[in-house]
Amino acid sequence: MNHEFHHSPPVPQFIGHSFKDFLPLVGAFIAVTILTFVLGFLNNAIHYIDWMRFFEGSFFLIFGVLKVINIRGFVDAYSMYDLVARRIKAYGYIYPFIELGLGLAYILGFALVVTNWITLVVTLTGALGVFIKLREKEVVPCACLGAIFKIPMTWVTLFEDLLMAGMAALMLFVL
Repeated sequence: MNHEFHHSPPVPQFIGHSFKDFLPLVGAFIAVTILTFVLGFLNNAIHYIDWMRFFEGSFFLIFGVLKVINIRGFVDAYSMYDLVARRIKAYGYIYPFIELGLGLAYILGFALVVTNWITLVVTLTGALGVFIKLREKEVVPCACLGAIFKIPMTWVTLFEDLLMAGMAALMLFVL
């Protein structure tokens, strides 16, 4: 009697989490990248600043929409680690609309100096809250994709915030 065991191939691990845990995030970044390229080509973007602007805009639009779909669930998860939302619950409800506004401003090229400053403040504040929770090794869900997908908050979350802040800072420096 032949007993063959069919095992799944090993899945890469990311600090105690499986790659599968991050598939919704990977999907969101693929969508952001595709939208960035579409916007870049439609606008004949030749400067890297335009590509960053379209990336930021695409990111904020897609991630903002995902947060709005279940805004109450987002607020509950977000207030577990965001420094402002923890103290002012209304900020959690406003935050997805801040992202949507930033997304539109980036894509339309509207008030880019103000848009970049707001992005810098919002993302660095968020990054600090994420860093504190990661340093404390507290396990909390990441609210970056809203409450639709259950993904863990890891150093990837911190990287997201710092990436957005870094691009905003670079655009401020160049503009």
